[in-house]
Amino acid sequence: MRLFRAAVAALGALLLSVSLPAGSAAAADGQFYWAGPKGKLYSVQNPPDHKCLDMGQEASEPRNLTKKPLAVYPGKKCKGSATRLEPGKKADRNVRFASVIFNP
Repeated sequence: MRLFRAAVAALGALLLSVSLPAGSAAAADGQFYWAGPKGKLYSVQNPPDHKCLDMGQEASEPRNLTKKPLAVYPGKKCKGSATRLEPGKKADRNVRFASVIFNP
Protein backbone atom coordinates (compact mmCIF):
# COMPACT_ATOMS: atom_id res chain seq x y z
CA MET A 1 0.00 0.00 0.00
CA ARG A 2 2.86 2.41 0.80
CA LEU A 3 4.46 1.69 -2.55
CA PHE A 4 1.16 2.47 -4.29
CA ARG A 5 0.82 5.81 -2.45
CA ALA A 6 4.40 6.75 -3.31
CA ALA A 7 3.81 5.90 -6.97
CA VAL A 8 0.59 7.97 -7.06
CA ALA A 9 2.33 10.92 -5.39
CA ALA A 10 5.24 10.75 -7.85
CA LEU A 11 2.85 10.57 -10.82
CA GLY A 12 0.87 13.53 -9.48
CA ALA A 13 4.03 15.60 -9.06
CA LEU A 14 5.14 14.71 -12.58
CA LEU A 15 1.78 15.71 -14.08
CA LEU A 16 1.80 18.98 -12.14
CA SER A 17 5.31 19.87 -13.29
CA VAL A 18 4.42 19.11 -16.92
CA SER A 19 1.20 21.14 -16.82
CA LEU A 20 2.65 24.32 -15.25
CA PRO A 21 4.66 25.54 -18.26
CA ALA A 22 1.66 25.10 -20.54
CA GLY A 23 -0.44 27.38 -18.32
CA SER A 24 2.03 30.24 -18.48
CA ALA A 25 2.18 30.01 -22.28
CA ALA A 26 -1.46 31.11 -22.44
CA ALA A 27 -0.66 34.60 -21.14
CA ALA A 28 0.97 37.69 -22.56
CA ASP A 29 3.94 37.76 -20.17
CA GLY A 30 4.64 41.25 -18.89
CA GLN A 31 2.53 44.25 -17.96
CA PHE A 32 -0.06 46.35 -19.75
CA TYR A 33 -0.46 49.94 -18.52
CA TRP A 34 -3.11 52.55 -19.26
CA ALA A 35 -4.30 55.88 -17.91
CA GLY A 36 -7.69 55.98 -16.22
CA PRO A 37 -9.77 58.87 -14.90
CA LYS A 38 -7.73 61.96 -13.98
CA GLY A 39 -4.63 60.38 -15.58
CA LYS A 40 -4.14 57.77 -12.84
CA LEU A 41 -2.04 54.83 -14.10
CA TYR A 42 -3.43 51.30 -13.94
CA SER A 43 -1.86 48.00 -14.96
CA VAL A 44 -2.49 44.31 -15.34
CA GLN A 45 0.25 41.70 -15.24
CA ASN A 46 0.35 38.63 -17.50
CA PRO A 47 -3.05 39.19 -19.13
CA PRO A 48 -4.70 36.23 -20.89
CA ASP A 49 -4.22 35.68 -24.63
CA HIS A 50 -7.07 35.81 -27.15
CA LYS A 51 -9.65 37.10 -24.64
CA CYS A 52 -11.37 40.45 -25.11
CA LEU A 53 -11.29 42.45 -21.87
CA ASP A 54 -13.71 45.36 -21.39
CA MET A 55 -12.52 48.33 -19.38
CA GLY A 56 -14.65 49.29 -16.39
CA GLN A 57 -13.97 53.01 -16.77
CA GLU A 58 -12.48 55.48 -19.23
CA ALA A 59 -9.10 54.36 -20.52
CA SER A 60 -6.43 56.01 -22.64
CA GLU A 61 -2.68 55.99 -23.39
CA PRO A 62 -2.22 52.20 -23.65
CA ARG A 63 1.34 50.93 -23.08
CA ASN A 64 2.23 47.40 -24.11
CA LEU A 65 5.05 46.09 -21.95
CA THR A 66 4.10 42.47 -22.61
CA LYS A 67 5.93 40.10 -24.95
CA LYS A 68 3.00 39.84 -27.37
CA PRO A 69 1.06 42.25 -29.60
CA LEU A 70 -2.28 43.66 -28.53
CA ALA A 71 -5.16 45.61 -29.99
CA VAL A 72 -7.31 48.23 -28.28
CA TYR A 73 -10.82 49.07 -29.48
CA PRO A 74 -13.03 52.14 -29.01
CA GLY A 75 -16.07 49.97 -28.22
CA LYS A 76 -16.85 47.30 -25.64
CA LYS A 77 -16.45 43.65 -26.68
CA CYS A 78 -13.59 44.58 -29.04
CA LYS A 79 -15.85 46.45 -31.49
CA GLY A 80 -14.72 49.21 -33.79
CA SER A 81 -11.47 50.05 -35.52
CA ALA A 82 -8.50 48.47 -33.72
CA THR A 83 -5.30 50.24 -32.76
CA ARG A 84 -2.50 47.64 -32.68
CA LEU A 85 0.48 47.89 -30.36
CA GLU A 86 3.53 45.72 -30.74
CA PRO A 87 5.49 44.60 -27.65
CA GLY A 88 7.28 47.48 -25.94
CA LYS A 89 5.25 50.19 -27.72
CA LYS A 90 2.83 52.82 -26.45
CA ALA A 91 0.04 54.70 -28.19
CA ASP A 92 -0.46 58.45 -28.42
CA ARG A 93 -1.99 60.27 -25.46
CA ASN A 94 -5.21 60.85 -27.41
CA VAL A 95 -5.92 57.12 -27.98
CA ARG A 96 -8.97 56.22 -25.92
CA PHE A 97 -10.29 52.67 -25.71
CA ALA A 98 -13.04 50.60 -24.12
CA SER A 99 -11.63 47.08 -24.65
CA VAL A 100 -8.37 45.28 -25.32
CA ILE A 101 -7.27 41.88 -26.59
CA PHE A 102 -3.79 40.40 -26.21
CA ASN A 103 -2.16 38.35 -28.95
CA PRO A 104 -5.16 38.90 -31.28
